[in-house]
Amino acid sequence: MRNPSLRQLEGLIAVVETGTVSRASEVLRISQPAASKLIQDLELGSGLKLFERESGRLVPTDRGMRLYEEIKRIFGGVNQVARAVEAMRREESGHLVIGVMPSLSGPFLGRIVGSFRARYPDVFVEVETQASQFLTESILLGRIDLALVKSGLEHPTIIVEPIESPPMAAILPLGHHLLERDELTPVELASEPFVAFGDSSRSRIKVDAAFEAHGLAPKITIEAATAPNVAEFVAAGLGVTVSDPISMECVKGRVALRPFKPCIDAEYRLYRPARARHTDLVLEFARQVHLAASSTVLSS
Repeated sequence: MRNPSLRQLEGLIAVVETGTVSRASEVLRISQPAASKLIQDLELGSGLKLFERESGRLVPTDRGMRLYEEIKRIFGGVNQVARAVEAMRREESGHLVIGVMPSLSGPFLGRIVGSFRARYPDVFVEVETQASQFLTESILLGRIDLALVKSGLEHPTIIVEPIESPPMAAILPLGHHLLERDELTPVELASEPFVAFGDSSRSRIKVDAAFEAHGLAPKITIEAATAPNVAEFVAAGLGVTVSDPISMECVKGRVALRPFKPCIDAEYRLYRPARARHTDLVLEFARQVHLAASSTVLSS
């Protein structure tokens, strides 16, 4: 038996997966006669009948399928080696795993990653989006290098930095009549259709408390679990809301804001391990987070 060539094995895979020599030739980017010859040479060299012809199609025999499965298994191992090599290359250049809560995973994060990669273009950045509690646990377990959250575990091995971001504001559709005012309070917003976050979210709890302090309650007509949904409903003119500008950045240019009183801190936090794997990269990413937060503006 002659050892099959790599191209013959690729030909077998292509014919099994496409069912015809003509389609296999397109996958392999060779002529149909050349694809046919690959299969013929493989059968001749192995001494095995690998295909039966049925209605113009090549149907693999039992031996053909067994050989196909073995080739796929071997190729799978080769791919794992390639992935391992790529992972090692990434480690040499740097590899950051960033955790972010959903409300910060839009344009805000895009600006941060863009600025970071401008300084470190060869660093591989991996992003995980989860709830705050899971991200802080991941920091503690060493699975991620930095997390952007609202609250979480406190531990001696974790450094917590407040993110100096704009306070929560009244977010209004463009052209809304309340934009004539320089600032807004629960008194002005109480009669407006209100788009609220879910009743268990920290933002919702704080906003409800601000209204309650005035003996009022927001006129909730729509409730949504995520900041992008809340933002889109306001941009569509379906109501107003009170939220932090960072989480509303996905509708920049399609909503307007006014300062909201009483002042409510967004309370975003940056969590990182006290002993990071790539300290210089983590510190630079953290610096970009603070720069992006301090420069967040929607529209007036």
